[in-house]
Amino acid sequence: MKVKVKLFAVAKQLAGSETVSVELPDDATVLVLRDAISDQHVQLRDVIQRAMIAIDTEYVRNDAAVPVDSEIALIPPVSGG
Repeated sequence: MKVKVKLFAVAKQLAGSETVSVELPDDATVLVLRDAISDQHVQLRDVIQRAMIAIDTEYVRNDAAVPVDSEIALIPPVSGG
């Protein structure tokens, strides 16, 4: 399955786009999604391991399933003062 991942902050800057498409197996988990993003979009490798993943507006753990046609967002850590 192909999913679209919305990007924010530094991830958006690194990708040069608001979204990236990622090819996943049908039974993918968030951990598989992280690995696929890292492999298919090398510029996001440093960000992906520390980023939060949200599916349909809820933060999810690495063992959560990635449903077909879901809204996925990658939210990098935020810093500032």
